[in-house]
Amino acid sequence: MTRIDDLPIRDELRGKSPYGAPQLDVAVRLNTNENPYALPDALVDRIAERVRDAARELNRYPDRDAVELRTELARYLTRTAGYKVGVANVWAANGSNEVLQQLLQTFGGPGRTAIGFEPSYSMHALISRGTGTGWISGPRNEDFTIDVAAAEKAIAENRPDVVFITSPNNPTGTAVGSDTVLALYEAAQAAKPSLVVVDEAYAEFSHHPSLLPLIEGRPNMVLSRTMSKAFGAAGLRLGYLAADPAVVDAVQLVRLPYHLSSVTQATALAALEHTDTLLGYVEQLKAERDRLVSELRVIGFEVTDSDANFVQFGRFDGPGGSHAAWQRILDHGVLVRDNDVPGWLRVTAGTPEENDAFLDAVRELKKEQSS
Repeated sequence: MTRIDDLPIRDELRGKSPYGAPQLDVAVRLNTNENPYALPDALVDRIAERVRDAARELNRYPDRDAVELRTELARYLTRTAGYKVGVANVWAANGSNEVLQQLLQTFGGPGRTAIGFEPSYSMHALISRGTGTGWISGPRNEDFTIDVAAAEKAIAENRPDVVFITSPNNPTGTAVGSDTVLALYEAAQAAKPSLVVVDEAYAEFSHHPSLLPLIEGRPNMVLSRTMSKAFGAAGLRLGYLAADPAVVDAVQLVRLPYHLSSVTQATALAALEHTDTLLGYVEQLKAERDRLVSELRVIGFEVTDSDANFVQFGRFDGPGGSHAAWQRILDHGVLVRDNDVPGWLRVTAGTPEENDAFLDAVRELKKEQSS
């Protein structure tokens, strides 16, 4: 039987595994940071209306530049992040992963490198490899915050072409302060200069304001966002960026023609019409996230401070480590995420009922560990 490594694939892809989390049929699934609330009926009806209108012209290509959608995304960012951006500052693609891929196709590639501070979003490294960009794993402190001095040193020594900063960080949930982002941006500009990508996929869940205003006067800084989390639209696959207009022009050099379908644009526009309702769900999830943090600490777990819609908890240093704990929680009908961070697991904030089931499961786990 032919294996992947028997094929003439690129050397940097050999021995690697595709990104993915287990998709198991269990009662409570809290492993992929999805928003647990279904879209409201009024929004579903509006999506149907917009898609029906778009369907009448499916014989034509979609708006190649998605101008209406980018205009509404700019309006949303201006309203919620407290910094005015326009259509020229915003670009959209099929999920934030495609946004990141386009950035790496434009600013990375063969002979170039990218750096991220791990553990962090594993797709940064995967997309880097997929675009032929060399990957550098940068340092973090024991508490999962970024060691600024060590990070500045790594940037100075490696002179990367792209720097990734994830805030709130995935899988740890920790936010990154603006002072840290500015310090690393300055280090990156002194070293090369380099593109700095601030991945804000979970920004709406944070206790802290968006880092969007930092793009002012910094043409090599990009902010990446998604509609998968706060908008409860993981199945839509819509991501976007905000940056200097020159960056928006640059990524269009590599984008595929008509990459955003008419249906995708119509659905996203409908969702943006219901921002207030969807952000109301976000407030509920923030409260549930904070409850998980508090309850897990009461039970006796270590918990990383979280600004996202998930919580990292541990430590699992006994036989089998975190994976054995993951399996025991699964045995109780709850699926969480083992991100291969030694001694730690991650749980997504679900509905109150789902979170109760999870907390019951980990209470049983703690009893088993203590017996």
